[in-house]
Amino acid sequence: MLEIQDLRSRYGKRSPAVLDGLELTLQDGQIGVVLGKNGSGKTTLFKNILGIKKPDSGSILFDGEDLLKMSRSARARRVAYVPQSIHFGALSVFDTVLMGRVSYFGFKAGKEDEEAVWRILRDMQLEAFAARNVEQLSGGERQKIAIARALAQEPRLLVFDEPTGNLDVANEQLIIEEARRVSREKGIAILTSLHDFNQALELGDRFFFLRDGRIRHSGGAEIVTEDVIREIFDAEVRVVEIEGKKIIVNGGKKT
Repeated sequence: MLEIQDLRSRYGKRSPAVLDGLELTLQDGQIGVVLGKNGSGKTTLFKNILGIKKPDSGSILFDGEDLLKMSRSARARRVAYVPQSIHFGALSVFDTVLMGRVSYFGFKAGKEDEEAVWRILRDMQLEAFAARNVEQLSGGERQKIAIARALAQEPRLLVFDEPTGNLDVANEQLIIEEARRVSREKGIAILTSLHDFNQALELGDRFFFLRDGRIRHSGGAEIVTEDVIREIFDAEVRVVEIEGKKIIVNGGKKT
């Protein structure tokens, strides 16, 4: 379980706080979606979780262990990152996924590491791609490889930064389905940011609305309302239900 308590983070001693007492809890096997305006602190939050930036104060715990006090390799065995776009270089799919094992083997992979990669490729139905050059694959396929490489770290938490931002509709759906499968089957917690409310509703179990450095609202799909979206984004939308599914439509309420 991810527990963030009273997290405060700024860039420079005299600059205003980007995160100002942020609190967040995410259970194993849940997908949490962080929603907020550009500049609201989503990227800073992820940097703190990943150890790229050290917070000014507060705690980030996973299964009761303090991520802020861990070595880089120890953190990599618990938390993995899937960015929006990746340039892998001219590596095969197998070697790319194997790179996710570096925190385990250091300079030379062993038989156990190679077996772990083959297991992940089988699970994600990527065996046929093992010898292919990653750079020659489609955007959706490369994003699946990025997830596979992250899974090679055997993490308990996956952090996604706008995972569908550069993909077409078909590949967006593919990545959403893959994220849900990984979360459910492996019990991995996933924390992601998204701009599209409807994608967020399709993917997420819990929603965290971020504004002015704090989580203003958190909970299940029931908290995704017109009032909350207006408060966080200063935007007018309509929330409707179609066949029992909540849909967000641009534009305010009809008079």
